[in-house]
Amino acid sequence: MTTFSIVITTFNRLDLVKRAVASALAQTYPCQVVIADNASTDGTQAYAESLGQQVAYVRNPTNRNHSGAVNAGTTVATGDWIKLLDDDDYLAPHCIATMAEAIDQHPQAVICSCRAAQVNQEGRELSRTLAPGPGRVFYVPQSAIHYGMLLDQVPFGTPVQVAVRRDALAQSGGWDETMTSCDDIDSWIRVAEHGDALFINECLAYRTVWTGGYDQKIQLQQRLATNILIKSRIYNRVSPDYRDHLPPRSAIERYLHLHWGLVALKQRRIGTALALAAPGLISPHAWKMLLQARRQRVHADAQSPIPKRVLVELGVTD
Repeated sequence: MTTFSIVITTFNRLDLVKRAVASALAQTYPCQVVIADNASTDGTQAYAESLGQQVAYVRNPTNRNHSGAVNAGTTVATGDWIKLLDDDDYLAPHCIATMAEAIDQHPQAVICSCRAAQVNQEGRELSRTLAPGPGRVFYVPQSAIHYGMLLDQVPFGTPVQVAVRRDALAQSGGWDETMTSCDDIDSWIRVAEHGDALFINECLAYRTVWTGGYDQKIQLQQRLATNILIKSRIYNRVSPDYRDHLPPRSAIERYLHLHWGLVALKQRRIGTALALAAPGLISPHAWKMLLQARRQRVHADAQSPIPKRVLVELGVTD
């Protein structure tokens, strides 16, 4: 029987972490629940300790940011697989059972992702992530993962969507605590070096979208630089089987410039948009990649029950 640990990272969000913990304890599949506390001062420790043996509690003496909380939580996790969960997100009751069933059919997998509903602060659904492939469970062999990630065809998503095999996470070195954004994607890149991937075409998780969230406060130039860094790390890991199909690295960077230029344009920052987009404006390959990505995004947006304008304002379509 595949065993699971749900690792919930938190910092000073007592009301929200209670919801996350409740969703973990309500799973129809038995699993360990771990609360990884980044030195909260709002009563989180007392709450966790009040749960007794229902949870394992680990506390960082100082705030080590998101990656540090993940690393602390995984040190006390005992399951074969670790299901990650941020304090403002929550799981469907059958999430772990569904993942365990898929993993039992593909024991060579080291990473498993599912679809998620994006909800607002009141819990109202805004959209759902795009189905990544055909069928109920979509399988990607290890040799194809990084090529798919490079071209945005293998979108693992945010932590609420993802479970990783504990031994593969350890072999990959854990989460990089020097990264202040995209630390999750950086981890998926390295974990995927150790086995295959599974995608479950069911909504098993709920991700809260915040107006003015952390990522939206990062300067667009910095977000572009991090995006280029991530793509470079993926590019270097693409299997030799797919090297002949790779676009030039320069074309990928120019595509990213176009993408973030459009993000700035949506924000009506004309000067920034032109500066960001400039390297890609005369690149046919970059435009081709951008149009392919936009076609995928239109398909995803079509599933949303609310107007695209609202999604843009919330940052969902960026």
